[in-house]
Amino acid sequence: MREICIPIPIDTGAELTEVEVKIGKKNIKFQYRLESFPWEVDQVENKEAISDDLLKIYQLKKSIANYDKDWELIQIYTPIENAKMIQILFRKRQ
Repeated sequence: MREICIPIPIDTGAELTEVEVKIGKKNIKFQYRLESFPWEVDQVENKEAISDDLLKIYQLKKSIANYDKDWELIQIYTPIENAKMIQILFRKRQ
């Protein structure tokens, strides 16, 4: 097994969260970042061919693609209905 999932509360106001894990006799530190990205689209003229949901996903995909390459995507949280922001968890590459 390469990874396990353990819920760890992350302060949404914190820029960086560090977690230290002991595996066998070795301590490993992980750094996490919880980022918020826009989850709304501007009113675009002549967009009949694409829905607002697809525009939001396309915009988020571009934001993730342009994000700092030293950080890997871990989780995209489900936004609440009518949310203006969506949160994404990143982990620093080792």
